[in-house]
Amino acid sequence: MTGLVKAFVATLLLCLATEGLCACSLNNINIGTVRSGRQISGKPEWNVTVVNNCQCAQSQIKLSCMGFQTVENIDPSILVKQGDACLLINGNSLEKSASVKFSYAWDPPFLLLPLGSVSHGC
Repeated sequence: MTGLVKAFVATLLLCLATEGLCACSLNNINIGTVRSGRQISGKPEWNVTVVNNCQCAQSQIKLSCMGFQTVENIDPSILVKQGDACLLINGNSLEKSASVKFSYAWDPPFLLLPLGSVSHGC
């Protein structure tokens, strides 16, 4: 009986430790911005790629958008400005290793940083 209890506790600890290894952080959300070479209404266009580099899906991904402006329309199903934050893909899940792309036009480019997310599915 003691051996069974020890095995159960060991299994429980292993499960907890493994779950901790899969926890995502803001460092797992990478944002790349490159100039497209196009001009939109006299402003340079920027292509943005947001990549989920976590082993878990992440939802409710919010980016810093303080002062964000664009003369180019962005599909609201991709990015919606909410005060000083922007919500990515309506808060839906971005699977592991998946990416989302959008473009905007403004000068100078904005520094978009991850503010928060919810990880799940590990």
